[in-house]
This record gives sequence, C-alpha cells and structure tokens, in this order.
Amino acid sequence: MTILLIREQYLCSLNMQLTYTLQTINEAAKQFWQTAGEAKVFALHGNMGTGKTTLVHALCEVRGVKDVVGSPTFSLINEYRDAEGKTIYHLDLYRLENEEEAIRAGVEDCLYSGEICLVEWPEKAAHLFPDDTLHVKIELVDDKTRSLMING
Repeated sequence: MTILLIREQYLCSLNMQLTYTLQTINEAAKQFWQTAGEAKVFALHGNMGTGKTTLVHALCEVRGVKDVVGSPTFSLINEYRDAEGKTIYHLDLYRLENEEEAIRAGVEDCLYSGEICLVEWPEKAAHLFPDDTLHVKIELVDDKTRSLMING
C-alpha cells in the first residue's frame, strides 16, 4: 500500500492518495478514517467495477459494523450501526433519474443528518451534497490494484 498525504491546515483542505489491493484494503480503510477526521459525507466516484462497494464494506468493517454490508442498488439506502452504535448510511444513487427523485427517496435527509454517509454515484444528485463533502475517486491501476484519492 502506498500513501501520499497532504494536509493544508490553513486552508482546511485535505488531499490524500493511496493505492491498495484486496489484501491491504482494511489497512487502507483505517488510513482513510484517520485522515478523514470528523468528515461525515463521502462522495465515492468511480466507474462501474472499480470497487466502490468493496471499499464501503472495508470502511464499515474497520468501524466495527456487524451487519451484512451490501450494495443498496435497489433499496437506494442501507443503514448500519458501527461498534459505538453510530449510524452509517450507505447510498447508491445509480438508479436515480434526477435530483428530485433523490429528494423523494430521502437522500437529502441522510446527507444532512450529521451521520456518516458513504455515497456511490454521487453525480446523480450532485447539487444536494453539503459543501464540506469529501470526494473520493477510485480508479483501476490494474486488475488487482486500486488508486484512491480523497479531496475536500
């Protein structure tokens, strides 16, 4: 796993880049949470098959979620509890047609709940996200390796 972390305190911005494999994804998830600090909303960008749901599974596992973590493609929103009893929302906006549909589905309620929100396909409702959303871009490096970049 390779990690490059740049934190510019005076601008309150965050940039992190790391690469990981399935063997190192939990270590990457730990680094993710340490770097993210108090951030609550994470927009997960990546093409189909880049491993967004796999990353969410690792992020939840590291936080002690005991529920089965799966893709909310059809339910749109899954709700989990971490080891401390805090709520984590996992949203998959892939099937949404527009932002109005997202609002009717309760996406906006989750995003502004103050709870952790991990959102796949955020571009489907881009204007609904809080200003302090951290944007996470996942890309394929090769068939076993992913690159993750966090900007916020």
